[in-house]
Amino acid sequence: MPHARSNVQCVGSVITGRILGWGATLCCVMPLAAHAQTRITPEAFLAAVQGKTVSFHEVPSGYPVGVEEFLSPTLSVWRAEGRGCVYGRITTPNGQVCFLYEDATDGLPTCWWPFLHEGRLLVRLATFTRGEIQEARSITESSLNCPSAPIG
Repeated sequence: MPHARSNVQCVGSVITGRILGWGATLCCVMPLAAHAQTRITPEAFLAAVQGKTVSFHEVPSGYPVGVEEFLSPTLSVWRAEGRGCVYGRITTPNGQVCFLYEDATDGLPTCWWPFLHEGRLLVRLATFTRGEIQEARSITESSLNCPSAPIG
């Protein structure tokens, strides 16, 4: 899920080294830290969404980011708001769900940690520089009706 860049930024003092990484992460996650979060395995996440289409919205703004159709445990198609379809290969290293999209100019996957929060399915970007969180607001059986030529 490459998803659009977040408009939400962390604000606060920054200290170098290890504290910087943890401080930035805590700053971005603080709105959810007061309530219990339950990380779920990539396999559980993929089992919940396989064969389905999921719309993702940025937390806390609620801004729609895009829609992803999970064609199989290893293939998805993503459509960002106002853009076309992009196919991606799914992998699950280190407890993350990672997507390598055919348009990834740097050749690197986008990885997420899936979790539950107050009964809602969410994903958090698995980097310390952008702690973006998105909510799976809608899970349907609908197709994105994208061209049927996935990456190979």
